[in-house]
Amino acid sequence: MPQNQAPPPGGTFPIPTLSQNPLLAFRCAPAIKPYLAEDAGSSAAILIDSPVVYSNIQGAESITLPSGSLSNAGTLSVSVSVGGKVLAHGSVPLNATAYELSLSLGDLTPQVTPYNLSCQATYSGGSSSQTFSASSTLYFLPDPSNGGVTKMDLRTGALLAKPANGQGTYQPVFPIGFYTEFQYLANNLSLIDELASQGFTIVHPIFESTPSQTSVNEVFSRIQQNGMYFMYDMRYVYQDAANVTAQVNSFKTWSNLLVWYTGDEPDGSSDPLNATSTAYDLIYNLDGYHPVSLVLNCQDYYFTSYAGGADIVMQDVYIIGANVNTSLMFNTPCTTTYGDCGCDNCLPIPAGLNDAVPSANASSIPLPPNSGLGSFTDISDRVTSFLNRMQDVGWERTKAVWSVPQAFGGAGENYWVRPPTGQEWVVITLLGINHGSLGAVSWSDPTPADIKGNATALALALPKITPFLFSATAVRINYMVGGVDVAIWSTSNQTLVVATNTYYVSQGVNWDEVSVDGSGAASVLSVGSSMTSSGFALNSMGSAAFVLPTSS
Repeated sequence: MPQNQAPPPGGTFPIPTLSQNPLLAFRCAPAIKPYLAEDAGSSAAILIDSPVVYSNIQGAESITLPSGSLSNAGTLSVSVSVGGKVLAHGSVPLNATAYELSLSLGDLTPQVTPYNLSCQATYSGGSSSQTFSASSTLYFLPDPSNGGVTKMDLRTGALLAKPANGQGTYQPVFPIGFYTEFQYLANNLSLIDELASQGFTIVHPIFESTPSQTSVNEVFSRIQQNGMYFMYDMRYVYQDAANVTAQVNSFKTWSNLLVWYTGDEPDGSSDPLNATSTAYDLIYNLDGYHPVSLVLNCQDYYFTSYAGGADIVMQDVYIIGANVNTSLMFNTPCTTTYGDCGCDNCLPIPAGLNDAVPSANASSIPLPPNSGLGSFTDISDRVTSFLNRMQDVGWERTKAVWSVPQAFGGAGENYWVRPPTGQEWVVITLLGINHGSLGAVSWSDPTPADIKGNATALALALPKITPFLFSATAVRINYMVGGVDVAIWSTSNQTLVVATNTYYVSQGVNWDEVSVDGSGAASVLSVGSSMTSSGFALNSMGSAAFVLPTSS
């Protein structure tokens, strides 16, 4: 079809309209999914979000506020019930985020189907009393007779799991690892030992053929023995209910199963719009003890339909070695309605921004517009847009975003003429983390040694980084200093600073440029970085992370 005859693909996410008057987007969700029978004697909570907004996001309703600041506008009186029985109640501030109300699980009986939560709020701070309502589901399941459980902490989006052998207490897990063809691992089990020694926490085997049960047991057992988890991939069969049923029933009892994986770019292949949700519902009917994940290919194509079928929505923006303006495979232009460049709707580096140009493409001539060179901002923008859409439709508590960093390219690839360097891989991964991604599972292993070495450095540093990412009290603030993307997480006593240089020239950052007192800063990750008297310096594609005392 000629380019000028290509119709718009449709399925674009509707941007909420603006409101001249304040709206309350009252929402509720359990703090943990699922709760188990064994949790009945411990503390449980319902999370209340009460943002006052000026856009017509899902469920937002008009609220009449008194004049003055929101901090003096009063509170909401909130009650949460199941079947008419009140399980939680309390006073909640306006504009609260994940405000916890204590919940008594002892009044409920564990069951395999979720309970419907009814949440009511009354506001009396305006000229008259106003009421608001929201609903959610509460999973309060029987203790599993065997196998592991992966919980989601809906305060942060973190996954909680016991150690891979099923023994011990639930702890947050940051999944970092690679997609890997199953037979590659089965042919050399020592590769799994090596991945564990390098700090990786998860393996994502891909089944390009049907392995023997003996081979499956050997691989998954070796992963478990090394203290790692696995994602179970059903990309080729997720629309086949009988096949999904057989596979879920076969693998749901493994103690190191972390998540299920269904659609692999289902939007890119235009799978039926209900395909992922149909698989999701089936898996929850069969299991319910592990979340479901998928990866989306498109920048904006029926997002709510496809993402609706997952708890974890992954993005896979691949910019390195691609021409985002002209398809290297089809030799056609790429626009929002036409062409396939391997990076959907990705934008080139802005004209004249030579510092962002890879050295192999560098020139003293100012970079022209539409150069085709992909921009790192496409990665951070994709993560941010997914999270913003989740906020708009009321999924910000119940879904999380992970990333699929690019770890391939070159020979045999149709769109990407080279793989990232190791330091580029770190930039790609940290851009996702800095903007809210809570997992990094790269495509794919085997990968160049430079990538594996730098990925190992990040994996081994993560235990000092993830406590901030998974803290319910940490507040994240983002900065852009020249070409350096910086994110800061602050708790009451410590602050994490993560910085990554998206330019191919050295960049320096002073502590005061990111509103941090650098006194006592300790480096926890250094990839082409150094500390200076007033801050830190990053080489071309350098990255760093520091932990320092929170200033008063």
